[in-house]
Amino acid sequence: MSPRPIPPDVDRAAASRAAVAARRARAAVKASVADRSRSALHVAEAAWSDAESAEAGLRVTELLTSIPTLGPTRVERAMERLAISPRKRLGGLGIRQREKLRDFLADREGPQPARLTVLAGPTAVGKGTVSAYIRENYPDVLLSVSATTRRPRPGEVDGVHYYFVSDEEFDRMIETGELLEWATVHNSYRYGTPRPPIDAALAEGKRVLLEIDLQGARSVRAVMPEALLVFLLPPSWEELVRRLIGRGTESAEEQQRRLETAKVELAAQDEFDAQVVNTEVSEAAREVVELMDAPFSRNDFPERGALSG
Repeated sequence: MSPRPIPPDVDRAAASRAAVAARRARAAVKASVADRSRSALHVAEAAWSDAESAEAGLRVTELLTSIPTLGPTRVERAMERLAISPRKRLGGLGIRQREKLRDFLADREGPQPARLTVLAGPTAVGKGTVSAYIRENYPDVLLSVSATTRRPRPGEVDGVHYYFVSDEEFDRMIETGELLEWATVHNSYRYGTPRPPIDAALAEGKRVLLEIDLQGARSVRAVMPEALLVFLLPPSWEELVRRLIGRGTESAEEQQRRLETAKVELAAQDEFDAQVVNTEVSEAAREVVELMDAPFSRNDFPERGALSG
């Protein structure tokens, strides 16, 4: 028998780097289960939907030991009951084994907790219109109400459209950590998202939608990583321009400034977990609500290319 060929150094180096990257990716998955930012069930579902994913390469024992409430002894007993070899990886499980593991994880976790959904997008894309449609047609979805230091406009109701507060009250909310995020808009008034009403609604299992700008969405992701971030897109750049100009609420100079801002905002769409195209308001609203109901793993949503200006 002839000796096995020795791979070139460059191949060995590439394989070594790939192995290190794979181990790091699996470690990140285990850490996300340990800190409860992802559920073990979501990890398993992600593994079975993508055989090449880091989740698929994770051993079943590694997944179970990452669950904070399971110690080594319980994991060993669970593996025996499930009749799964300790060497088995999630991606290598058969159909019956997947069903048993899915049932086991679902029973342990119980109903999935409600999560905050954040809707953002470029100027003039129709975030407010889609949110208003959801408010009127999906009464079981709670729209988060922002706090602001500006005065009410005609027809606006305190606690419905905004919480209208003084500068002193807004300062207090910042200092006591009551705001999920906040910002000064147009160098004048401040806007922020009160967290206590959101936490209370989520604790009751309610679906909560927050319509916000890009800066605010990033702030929410930093403090509430489990939130689902949805980016609302226009059908095309030309349609976005038409909508902005058609509003007739800004000067030509302001319109140009907002369009330049929109280009920057559109380039950030891949930071979000999902994208919805707002071609027709009712359809876009339905897609957003369906995303709120879907079992969630960030691997569930394919990346999409940025819209060019």
